[in-house]
Amino acid sequence: MRATARLTAAGLALAGSLGLAGCKVEPDPAPEPTAPTDAPRSIFQEEPTAEDSMLPSDTLPPLETVLPFADGTAELTEAVRAELATVLRSPQVASGGEIVLRGHSDSAGSDEENLERSRDLANAVKDFLVDGGIDEERIEVIAFGEQNPLEPNALPDGTANEEGRAANRRVDLIVETGESNAREKTLIETLSRPEPAASGSTGQTPKPKAAPKTAE
Repeated sequence: MRATARLTAAGLALAGSLGLAGCKVEPDPAPEPTAPTDAPRSIFQEEPTAEDSMLPSDTLPPLETVLPFADGTAELTEAVRAELATVLRSPQVASGGEIVLRGHSDSAGSDEENLERSRDLANAVKDFLVDGGIDEERIEVIAFGEQNPLEPNALPDGTANEEGRAANRRVDLIVETGESNAREKTLIETLSRPEPAASGSTGQTPKPKAAPKTAE
């Protein structure tokens, strides 16, 4: 009886081991290859590069930036110089469009003084751009004086708002491109630019017609 029981147990163990041997264990699937970290990325996800200058100008929006002159002088700070260096490397500048410099002052002086101060700020930026290789003919300087403040020049009690005046001393830089027509021109910009000659016009002022002679 005991011998029979031992044989039965041995048979069950042998059958179980054979059953396990017949089952195939599937290996884990190999991980999908990942792109290397130094793979090229889309230029639209990166800062503009030299290749961007090859894009058609009508696909570039105008470049606009504000250059502060908080200390009231026409000296370019290191921050302003760094910003202008970035502008010089931009695809907008490479496209050859017009550069508009709009100078602004605070209200500390007379209208004439503020107009001249705002022109000095814009001319300081112009000189930097010309030294950087920009054709002077591409640059237009417009002095606004104190006309367009960003902040109030005075506090409610009538005293000077020094922080506001510092913010108002600035130059708005605009590099126009193929899409620059979408930007609305200011009244001063419109008045400072001559109207294009009509088609077929020679550009000469027509001579007045002689008055008809009357019978004597």
